Amino acid sequence: EVQLVESGGGMVQLGGSLRLSCAASGFTFGNYDMCWVRQAPGKGPEWVSGINPSGGYTYYAESVKGRFTISRDNAKNTLYLQMNSLKPEDTALYYCSRSSDYPYRRDYWGQGTQVTVSS
Repeated sequence: EVQLVESGGGMVQLGGSLRLSCAASGFTFGNYDMCWVRQAPGKGPEWVSGINPSGGYTYYAESVKGRFTISRDNAKNTLYLQMNSLKPEDTALYYCSRSSDYPYRRDYWGQGTQVTVSS
């Protein structure tokens, strides 16, 4: 059973930082490309960032490039997203996912963690 549990969200002012974590179980974490996805109220899901199995290659949406950093610790089966210089438009529910499970296997994304950025 694939299970992903996101944590680390919260409320922060414009320009602040948060680090999100995603604890994975039910599959061989180190064999999978992983990504972060977010969804703001009234909008569809938006792909944010991706990382290859070893962590040596990372990819970012233009909207977060230079501000967010994705990383992983395969020994801990954990994916991370360091978010700096946060903006109100970053406000969303953040999910982690195996890249192969986006966007069609939403039931595998977990419950998500809420990020709220105030101005």
